[in-house]
Amino acid sequence: MKKSKLNLVIDALLLLCIAAIAGIGLLMKYVLLPGYRQWEIYERNVDLSFWGLDRHEWGAIHLVIGFIFLALLVLHVVLHWGIIVGIYRKLLPNGFVRCIITILLICLTILLLTFSFFANPDVRERELGRGPGRRRHEMPEFPTQRPEKLSLFG
Repeated sequence: MKKSKLNLVIDALLLLCIAAIAGIGLLMKYVLLPGYRQWEIYERNVDLSFWGLDRHEWGAIHLVIGFIFLALLVLHVVLHWGIIVGIYRKLLPNGFVRCIITILLICLTILLLTFSFFANPDVRERELGRGPGRRRHEMPEFPTQRPEKLSLFG
């Protein structure tokens, strides 16, 4: 397959992936509501699904499509690397500035891709009968004190 045809196929797949990511994200946000929103709207404990899949199953699909998108994006960058480097050199002719910005971009990319592996959730005990399905007006106020562990990387 010619490089231009391959680029077109990859770009079309990237478009479909980002449309699916956005569509599923909107589906989970506005249709397959989290528990507390279900209580607000339906005033009872209900199970919401679309095409036989619940919010968590759609979330798994959302994640898989996100990984496919990232793989296609890396392939897209590899195929356009020469163009990217040429434009980068024209925009930043000073080699030192270009090097500093490159290092910052690489560090920020690594941080954004890996921070979730080092994050620790705040864990609090729930009172009996208190969970995500309770009505909003029955929710207790959150404590004003912060949990002991504050660090994302600790």
